[in-house]
Amino acid sequence: MLPTRTLGRQGLTVSAMGLGCMGMSQSYGAADEAESIRTLHRAIELGVTLFDTAEVYGPFHNEELLGRAFEDRRDKVTIATKFGFDIKDGKSVGTDSRPAHIRDVVQASLKRLRTDHIDLLYQHRVDPKVPMEDVAGTVGDLVSEGKVRFFGLSEVGVTNLRRAHAVHPVTAVQSEYSLWERNLEADVIPALRELGVGLVPFSPLGRGFLTGNVKRAEDLPADDFRHDDPRFQGANFEANMNAARVVHEVAAAHGAKAGQVALAWILAQGDDIVPIPGTKRTAYLEENVAAADLALTPDDLRRLDDALKAEAVSGQRYSEARMATVDR
Repeated sequence: MLPTRTLGRQGLTVSAMGLGCMGMSQSYGAADEAESIRTLHRAIELGVTLFDTAEVYGPFHNEELLGRAFEDRRDKVTIATKFGFDIKDGKSVGTDSRPAHIRDVVQASLKRLRTDHIDLLYQHRVDPKVPMEDVAGTVGDLVSEGKVRFFGLSEVGVTNLRRAHAVHPVTAVQSEYSLWERNLEADVIPALRELGVGLVPFSPLGRGFLTGNVKRAEDLPADDFRHDDPRFQGANFEANMNAARVVHEVAAAHGAKAGQVALAWILAQGDDIVPIPGTKRTAYLEENVAAADLALTPDDLRRLDDALKAEAVSGQRYSEARMATVDR
């Protein structure tokens, strides 16, 4: 069984590794609801308690999936979901964190999730049109009303993190962080630790790149999120495969999988970090959870850092359009 970790200073205790559920509904090929529900139930058996979703995943389908899967298991799970997009005709057309919209979205999410409270509610992306103080104040009111337990932010920069935290305590920040994505280390992680805010890294396996089981962007289907990922394209792909070779070497020395090494590395970065690798297959789930038992040596950690420090990775992590939504 997975050990537990504490996110933030407000009392949220969860499994040391969560499960990112987005891929069960979008971005990584065709959905398989039956297998997804088996995976969700198996995760509970393995000690996973933190499950990550969002209204925009699907849109809406992912929350509905979790609602069906957890309706008779609600006391065993911590559900994190997100607001912050303007969704029209099944597509996101921009950000919307107006207080009235937040309230409407939360009511809709509660209905889809078949629950009376959301454990961890994130703003999915900073809305430049709405002061962060208004966002934090609205979520704080929802906490007081019992509809939300804890407040989180996603892909936030230090300035907006501080502005939010001054109004209502931020329990966790979700952002991409992995062996090959280190953009948080210079300023975000120090600020999180100063304020006592937990970190929930998504894509801790580099969208599958660090497992070694990936194809070039050009060989992926058009509906796969990675088709437009600069790090999977052209010369970047070869450069990044070479940089990731050390992950396989460390894995071989431990008799482990490359993905397990990547997860063990992130777990070793601090007890205030809870990664949420995503999968829709029970086999990969079991493999990921087993990474919690893999103890990397100080030499392993140095080798991995040296090989995959930020400047060794080729290509930015998103397209220009997607990067424009990140608050830093």
